[in-house]
Amino acid sequence: MEALYLLASLAATLVTSAFHSLLLLLRLLLRYPRRAAPTDDGPAAAARLYEGRVRHARRRPAAHTFEYPARYALVDLDRLPLPGHLSADDARRVASTSGPVHLLTVPESVGYEQNPLSIYYCYDSAGQGQDGELRTCIAEVTNTPWAERVMFTFQPGSDLIAKPLHVSPFMDMLSNWSIRADAPGDRLYVVISVQHPTLGDYFTAVLDAKLVGQTSNSLRLTTFFWLMPHKVAAWIYWEALKLWLKNVKFLDHPRYVNPRYRDEALERDLELRTSCCHLQRQERNDRRSRTAEKTAEITDHVDGKGDADIAKRWCVWRDARWPWS
Repeated sequence: MEALYLLASLAATLVTSAFHSLLLLLRLLLRYPRRAAPTDDGPAAAARLYEGRVRHARRRPAAHTFEYPARYALVDLDRLPLPGHLSADDARRVASTSGPVHLLTVPESVGYEQNPLSIYYCYDSAGQGQDGELRTCIAEVTNTPWAERVMFTFQPGSDLIAKPLHVSPFMDMLSNWSIRADAPGDRLYVVISVQHPTLGDYFTAVLDAKLVGQTSNSLRLTTFFWLMPHKVAAWIYWEALKLWLKNVKFLDHPRYVNPRYRDEALERDLELRTSCCHLQRQERNDRRSRTAEKTAEITDHVDGKGDADIAKRWCVWRDARWPWS
Protein backbone atom coordinates (compact mmCIF):
# COMPACT_ATOMS: atom_id res chain seq x y z
CA MET A 1 0.00 0.00 0.00
CA GLU A 2 2.80 2.41 0.90
CA ALA A 3 4.54 1.68 -2.43
CA LEU A 4 1.37 2.51 -4.36
CA TYR A 5 1.03 5.70 -2.33
CA LEU A 6 4.57 6.75 -3.24
CA LEU A 7 3.98 6.13 -6.95
CA ALA A 8 0.73 8.11 -6.87
CA SER A 9 2.46 10.86 -4.91
CA LEU A 10 5.27 11.10 -7.45
CA ALA A 11 2.91 11.29 -10.44
CA ALA A 12 0.57 13.82 -8.84
CA THR A 13 3.46 15.92 -7.55
CA LEU A 14 5.08 16.19 -10.98
CA VAL A 15 1.86 17.40 -12.57
CA THR A 16 0.69 19.79 -9.85
CA SER A 17 4.14 21.22 -9.15
CA ALA A 18 4.80 21.90 -12.83
CA PHE A 19 1.45 23.67 -13.16
CA HIS A 20 1.92 25.79 -10.01
CA SER A 21 5.51 26.61 -11.00
CA LEU A 22 4.25 28.03 -14.29
CA LEU A 23 1.73 30.14 -12.38
CA LEU A 24 4.51 31.38 -10.11
CA LEU A 25 6.63 32.31 -13.11
CA LEU A 26 3.68 34.22 -14.57
CA ARG A 27 3.25 36.15 -11.30
CA LEU A 28 6.93 37.08 -11.32
CA LEU A 29 6.80 38.22 -14.96
CA LEU A 30 3.72 40.35 -14.33
CA ARG A 31 5.39 41.99 -11.35
CA TYR A 32 8.80 42.51 -12.98
CA PRO A 33 8.03 45.84 -14.70
CA ARG A 34 6.76 47.31 -11.46
CA ARG A 35 8.88 48.92 -8.82
CA ALA A 36 10.14 46.28 -6.43
CA ALA A 37 8.27 46.23 -3.14
CA PRO A 38 10.32 46.17 0.08
CA THR A 39 11.09 42.60 1.11
CA ASP A 40 12.01 43.24 4.72
CA ASP A 41 9.19 44.51 6.91
CA GLY A 42 11.33 44.85 10.02
CA PRO A 43 10.07 43.77 13.44
CA ALA A 44 6.46 43.84 12.22
CA ALA A 45 7.05 41.10 9.60
CA ALA A 46 4.75 38.10 9.77
CA ALA A 47 7.48 35.56 9.02
CA ARG A 48 11.17 35.25 9.78
CA LEU A 49 13.22 33.34 7.23
CA TYR A 50 15.93 30.89 8.29
CA GLU A 51 18.51 29.06 6.25
CA GLY A 52 20.83 26.32 7.46
CA ARG A 53 21.39 22.58 7.45
CA VAL A 54 19.73 19.44 8.79
CA ARG A 55 22.06 16.65 9.94
CA HIS A 56 21.11 13.04 10.67
CA ALA A 57 23.52 10.65 12.38
CA ARG A 58 22.62 6.97 12.97
CA ARG A 59 25.16 4.97 14.95
CA ARG A 60 23.49 1.56 15.23
CA PRO A 61 22.75 -1.06 13.94
CA ALA A 62 24.46 0.39 10.84
CA ALA A 63 26.35 3.68 10.82
CA HIS A 64 24.76 6.20 8.48
CA THR A 65 25.20 9.98 8.38
CA PHE A 66 23.96 12.63 5.99
CA GLU A 67 23.01 16.31 5.90
CA TYR A 68 21.19 18.63 3.54
CA PRO A 69 20.50 22.38 3.21
CA ALA A 70 17.13 23.51 4.54
CA ARG A 71 14.98 26.63 4.72
CA TYR A 72 12.40 27.26 7.43
CA ALA A 73 9.88 29.97 8.21
CA LEU A 74 9.04 31.13 11.72
CA VAL A 75 5.49 32.42 11.29
CA ASP A 76 3.58 34.69 13.66
CA LEU A 77 0.25 32.85 13.61
CA ASP A 78 -1.67 35.89 14.82
CA ARG A 79 -0.54 37.78 11.71
CA LEU A 80 -0.39 34.93 9.20
CA PRO A 81 -2.55 31.85 9.95
CA LEU A 82 -1.50 28.77 7.97
CA PRO A 83 -4.07 26.23 6.70
CA GLY A 84 -3.59 22.72 8.00
CA HIS A 85 -1.99 23.85 11.27
CA LEU A 86 -3.25 24.96 14.68
CA SER A 87 -4.46 28.53 14.93
CA ALA A 88 -2.79 30.88 17.41
CA ASP A 89 -5.82 30.67 19.72
CA ASP A 90 -5.87 26.85 19.58
CA ALA A 91 -2.16 26.69 20.39
CA ARG A 92 -2.59 29.09 23.32
CA ARG A 93 -5.42 26.94 24.72
CA VAL A 94 -3.26 23.82 24.51
CA ALA A 95 -0.20 25.50 26.01
CA SER A 96 -2.13 27.58 28.60
CA THR A 97 -0.29 30.72 27.53
CA SER A 98 -1.47 34.21 26.67
CA GLY A 99 1.20 35.65 24.39
CA PRO A 100 2.42 35.26 20.79
CA VAL A 101 2.57 31.89 19.03
CA HIS A 102 5.25 31.34 16.40
CA LEU A 103 5.21 28.29 14.12
CA LEU A 104 8.47 26.90 12.74
CA THR A 105 7.66 25.07 9.53
CA VAL A 106 8.45 24.49 5.86
CA PRO A 107 5.53 26.12 4.02
CA GLU A 108 3.79 24.39 1.17
CA SER A 109 5.40 25.02 -2.22
CA VAL A 110 3.78 24.84 -5.67
CA GLY A 111 1.05 22.49 -4.48
CA TYR A 112 3.21 20.13 -2.41
CA GLU A 113 3.86 19.81 1.33
CA GLN A 114 6.54 17.70 3.03
CA ASN A 115 7.01 18.72 6.63
CA PRO A 116 8.38 16.02 8.96
CA LEU A 117 8.56 18.37 11.97
CA SER A 118 6.93 21.70 12.83
CA ILE A 119 7.21 23.42 16.22
CA TYR A 120 4.87 25.91 17.86
CA TYR A 121 6.69 28.28 20.23
CA CYS A 122 4.14 29.53 22.78
CA TYR A 123 5.05 32.65 24.79
CA ASP A 124 3.58 34.45 27.77
CA SER A 125 2.43 38.02 27.33
CA ALA A 126 5.01 40.79 27.38
CA GLY A 127 5.32 44.42 26.43
CA GLN A 128 4.37 45.74 23.02
CA GLY A 129 6.71 44.44 20.31
CA GLN A 130 8.17 41.75 22.58
CA ASP A 131 7.47 38.02 22.72
CA GLY A 132 7.75 37.51 26.47
CA GLU A 133 8.99 34.29 28.06
CA LEU A 134 8.88 31.05 26.10
CA ARG A 135 6.75 28.75 28.24
CA THR A 136 5.73 25.73 26.16
CA CYS A 137 6.41 24.17 22.78
CA ILE A 138 4.09 22.00 20.70
CA ALA A 139 5.64 19.53 18.27
CA GLU A 140 3.80 18.52 15.11
CA VAL A 141 5.30 15.38 13.55
CA THR A 142 4.07 13.98 10.22
CA ASN A 143 5.01 10.55 8.92
CA THR A 144 4.63 10.65 5.16
CA PRO A 145 3.89 8.27 3.41
CA TRP A 146 1.38 7.06 6.00
CA ALA A 147 -0.40 10.45 6.14
CA GLU A 148 -0.50 10.49 9.95
CA ARG A 149 0.29 13.33 12.31
CA VAL A 150 0.88 13.54 16.05
CA MET A 151 0.99 16.73 18.13
CA PHE A 152 2.29 16.88 21.68
CA THR A 153 3.54 19.44 24.17
CA PHE A 154 7.09 19.54 25.46
CA GLN A 155 9.13 21.83 27.66
CA PRO A 156 11.50 24.25 25.90
CA GLY A 157 15.15 23.76 26.64
CA SER A 158 14.98 20.00 27.04
CA ASP A 159 12.34 17.29 27.44
CA LEU A 160 12.00 13.52 27.12
CA ILE A 161 8.99 12.00 25.32
CA ALA A 162 8.02 8.39 24.66
CA LYS A 163 7.93 7.92 20.88
CA PRO A 164 4.26 8.29 19.82
CA LEU A 165 4.43 7.86 16.03
CA HIS A 166 5.85 5.47 13.46
CA VAL A 167 8.06 7.93 11.60
CA SER A 168 10.68 5.71 9.98
CA PRO A 169 10.31 2.09 8.80
CA PHE A 170 13.82 1.50 10.15
CA MET A 171 12.95 2.34 13.78
CA ASP A 172 10.65 0.50 16.19
CA MET A 173 8.29 2.08 18.74
CA LEU A 174 10.36 1.32 21.86
CA SER A 175 12.40 4.52 21.75
CA ASN A 176 12.18 7.83 23.59
CA TRP A 177 12.76 11.21 21.98
CA SER A 178 14.97 13.72 23.78
CA ILE A 179 14.09 17.14 22.35
CA ARG A 180 15.92 20.42 22.80
CA ALA A 181 14.42 23.56 21.25
CA ASP A 182 15.52 26.98 22.50
CA ALA A 183 13.71 30.21 21.71
CA PRO A 184 14.59 31.20 18.12
CA GLY A 185 16.52 34.42 17.58
CA ASP A 186 19.25 35.23 15.09
CA ARG A 187 20.09 31.53 15.32
CA LEU A 188 17.76 28.55 15.24
CA TYR A 189 18.82 25.30 16.90
CA VAL A 190 16.76 22.11 17.40
CA VAL A 191 18.14 18.72 18.45
CA ILE A 192 16.31 15.39 18.69
CA SER A 193 18.10 12.33 20.08
CA VAL A 194 16.55 8.87 19.92
CA GLN A 195 17.15 6.69 22.97
CA HIS A 196 16.48 2.95 22.74
CA PRO A 197 16.45 0.29 25.52
CA THR A 198 18.91 -1.95 23.63
CA LEU A 199 20.55 0.31 21.03
CA GLY A 200 21.16 3.18 23.44
CA ASP A 201 21.42 6.75 22.19
CA TYR A 202 21.70 5.65 18.56
CA PHE A 203 20.26 8.45 16.42
CA THR A 204 20.49 12.25 16.42
CA ALA A 205 18.85 14.85 14.17
CA VAL A 206 20.00 18.48 14.29
CA LEU A 207 18.60 21.61 12.67
CA ASP A 208 21.10 24.48 12.77
CA ALA A 209 20.08 27.64 10.91
CA LYS A 210 20.53 31.39 10.97
CA LEU A 211 18.13 34.26 10.34
CA VAL A 212 18.50 35.58 6.79
CA GLY A 213 15.46 37.84 6.47
CA GLN A 214 11.86 38.52 7.37
CA THR A 215 8.81 39.38 5.32
CA SER A 216 5.06 39.65 5.11
CA ASN A 217 5.13 39.45 1.31
CA SER A 218 3.44 36.27 0.05
CA LEU A 219 5.35 36.29 -3.24
CA ARG A 220 8.69 36.44 -1.46
CA LEU A 221 7.65 33.55 0.77
CA THR A 222 6.62 31.54 -2.28
CA THR A 223 9.88 32.13 -4.16
CA PHE A 224 12.07 31.63 -1.06
CA PHE A 225 10.58 28.15 -0.45
CA TRP A 226 10.19 27.12 -4.10
CA LEU A 227 10.61 23.32 -4.28
CA MET A 228 11.91 23.14 -0.69
CA PRO A 229 9.39 20.42 0.33
CA HIS A 230 10.25 18.46 -2.82
CA LYS A 231 13.95 18.54 -1.92
CA VAL A 232 13.23 17.37 1.63
CA ALA A 233 11.19 14.43 0.27
CA ALA A 234 13.91 13.50 -2.23
CA TRP A 235 16.61 13.47 0.47
CA ILE A 236 14.47 11.44 2.88
CA TYR A 237 13.58 8.72 0.36
CA TRP A 238 17.10 8.59 -1.11
CA GLU A 239 18.65 8.06 2.32
CA ALA A 240 15.96 5.48 3.16
CA LEU A 241 17.03 3.54 0.06
CA LYS A 242 20.64 3.63 1.27
CA LEU A 243 19.60 2.24 4.66
CA TRP A 244 17.68 -0.56 2.96
CA LEU A 245 20.77 -1.39 0.87
CA LYS A 246 22.75 -1.60 4.14
CA ASN A 247 20.34 -4.37 5.24
CA VAL A 248 18.82 -2.36 8.07
CA LYS A 249 15.62 -4.18 9.01
CA PHE A 250 12.47 -2.77 7.41
CA LEU A 251 9.60 -2.65 9.93
CA ASP A 252 5.87 -2.65 9.18
CA HIS A 253 3.66 0.04 10.63
CA PRO A 254 2.77 -0.97 14.24
CA ARG A 255 -0.96 -0.65 13.54
CA TYR A 256 -0.71 -3.96 11.67
CA VAL A 257 0.74 -5.85 14.64
CA ASN A 258 -0.25 -3.86 17.73
CA PRO A 259 -3.45 -1.78 17.57
CA ARG A 260 -2.74 -0.42 21.09
CA TYR A 261 0.60 1.14 20.20
CA ARG A 262 -0.73 4.67 20.78
CA ASP A 263 -2.13 3.82 24.22
CA GLU A 264 1.12 2.10 25.13
CA ALA A 265 3.08 5.19 24.07
CA LEU A 266 0.97 7.36 26.41
CA GLU A 267 1.50 4.89 29.26
CA ARG A 268 5.27 4.85 28.72
CA ASP A 269 5.33 8.62 28.55
CA LEU A 270 3.52 8.92 31.88
CA GLU A 271 6.08 6.56 33.41
CA LEU A 272 8.86 8.73 31.98
CA ARG A 273 7.36 11.90 33.43
CA THR A 274 6.98 10.24 36.82
CA SER A 275 10.59 9.02 36.76
CA CYS A 276 11.90 12.42 35.68
CA CYS A 277 9.99 14.16 38.47
CA HIS A 278 11.41 11.67 40.97
CA LEU A 279 14.96 12.34 39.74
CA GLN A 280 14.38 16.08 39.94
CA ARG A 281 13.24 15.69 43.55
CA GLN A 282 16.36 13.71 44.32
CA GLU A 283 18.60 16.34 42.73
CA ARG A 284 16.89 19.15 44.61
CA ASN A 285 17.09 17.25 47.87
CA ASP A 286 20.78 16.57 47.27
CA ARG A 287 21.39 20.28 46.74
CA ARG A 288 19.44 21.11 49.87
CA SER A 289 21.32 18.51 51.88
CA ARG A 290 24.60 20.25 51.11
CA THR A 291 23.35 23.57 52.46
CA ALA A 292 20.60 22.76 54.95
CA GLU A 293 21.53 22.78 58.61
CA LYS A 294 18.94 20.17 59.46
CA THR A 295 18.48 17.18 57.22
CA ALA A 296 15.07 16.64 58.77
CA GLU A 297 13.83 19.61 56.78
CA ILE A 298 14.48 17.76 53.52
CA THR A 299 11.28 16.30 52.07
CA ASP A 300 10.37 14.23 49.07
CA HIS A 301 8.18 16.90 47.51
CA VAL A 302 8.58 19.59 44.91
CA ASP A 303 6.31 22.62 45.17
CA GLY A 304 3.99 20.59 47.36
CA LYS A 305 3.10 18.15 44.58
CA GLY A 306 3.46 14.40 44.54
CA ASP A 307 3.27 11.74 41.86
CA ALA A 308 -0.53 11.88 41.91
CA ASP A 309 -0.34 15.42 40.48
CA ILE A 310 1.66 14.37 37.40
CA ALA A 311 -0.73 14.72 34.49
CA LYS A 312 -0.56 13.01 31.13
CA ARG A 313 1.10 14.99 28.37
CA TRP A 314 -1.26 16.59 25.83
CA CYS A 315 -0.88 14.35 22.80
CA VAL A 316 -3.30 13.89 19.89
CA TRP A 317 -3.17 11.96 16.62
CA ARG A 318 -4.74 13.18 13.41
CA ASP A 319 -4.79 12.29 9.75
CA ALA A 320 -2.40 14.53 7.84
CA ARG A 321 -3.17 16.16 4.52
CA TRP A 322 -2.10 14.36 1.37
CA PRO A 323 1.20 16.01 0.39
CA TRP A 324 -0.21 17.40 -2.87
CA SER A 325 -3.66 18.41 -1.55
